[in-house]
Amino acid sequence: MNLDDIRRQIDEIDRDLLDLLSRRADLVHEVGVVKKRDGLQIYAPEREEALLRRLVAMNAGRLPEKSIRAIYREIMSAALALEDDLKIAYLGPEGTWTHQAAIKKFGHSVEYLPQPNFSDVFDQVTRRIASYGVVPIENSTEGAVSHTLDLFVDSPLHICSQILLRIENGLMAAIPRGEIKTLYSHPQVFGQCRGWILRNFPDADLVEVSSTTKAAQIARDNAAEGAAALGGQLAAELYGLTVLDSAIQDRATNTTRFLVIGEKTCPPTGSDRTSVLFAIHDRPGSLVKALQAFDQFHINMSKIESRPSKRKDWEYVFYVDLAGHCEDEKVAEALAELQRHCSFVKLLGSYPDTGE
Repeated sequence: MNLDDIRRQIDEIDRDLLDLLSRRADLVHEVGVVKKRDGLQIYAPEREEALLRRLVAMNAGRLPEKSIRAIYREIMSAALALEDDLKIAYLGPEGTWTHQAAIKKFGHSVEYLPQPNFSDVFDQVTRRIASYGVVPIENSTEGAVSHTLDLFVDSPLHICSQILLRIENGLMAAIPRGEIKTLYSHPQVFGQCRGWILRNFPDADLVEVSSTTKAAQIARDNAAEGAAALGGQLAAELYGLTVLDSAIQDRATNTTRFLVIGEKTCPPTGSDRTSVLFAIHDRPGSLVKALQAFDQFHINMSKIESRPSKRKDWEYVFYVDLAGHCEDEKVAEALAELQRHCSFVKLLGSYPDTGE
């Protein structure tokens, strides 16, 4: 078979694929009509994850799991755009790691609403200007993102999905390396690259800004003054900078976990995570008794963070991640027991515990 014959076969397959995708789109539209009629959420992360797992299990060809997920991410993104005018708020501006996490989850076909801070992301979803929001919750190197934890205390929103994104920072500039005097970046990035900075630019001034995209803009606009930025490849492309060093983070496995927030939590999938906020009574042993609720019912607690409650001096709220779904019998019993030892318990949501 020659090259022309192979290309003709590819063209035929492409025509068949387009026809099938159009038929799929018609069915997706019908799904949207039924969901709106019955008052159901347009985005269903539990259905999405079940579909992706089934497709991966069905695959008998050359495509690896990563490729199948990427292809169907965009197919499902187009489907979401057909079902409803879906809008996603995220911590902007365009090109931030949060923006990239949002695209990883929702694809390129939906509308994105960049926000200047965490509070505005929550506010856009609460006011139903955005359908969902995407915010960072923790980094494998720098730990919890405290601003996100604090906003959950008073917010009516729930967690309905999570996104794990590998973070690879680079040194970007519009000037040669030897002319760099000042490094701009988000404080989390400085923390993730602390060792590299000390080895390579021990005398440089470090200036914290609101995002890596903002840092890239400053590096472009202030190149003559010796400005450079630390951030991702997309930020460099947006502002025409050259990546002088890549993968400069101190840990090769540097990963950030992001949360998708919305009005409702997610039904069980069989592999779930539950997030809870609680505050304990100001009594000796209260925290130990509260945590024993999870031990009593053999519930694995994968994360705990404390934050000042901001309601009363020296009062703290605790953010906990548990294995399982809030509708699971043992998890429900553990949460009921937790309530007995706390002044405040808030279920933030249960959602698929996927590594995607």
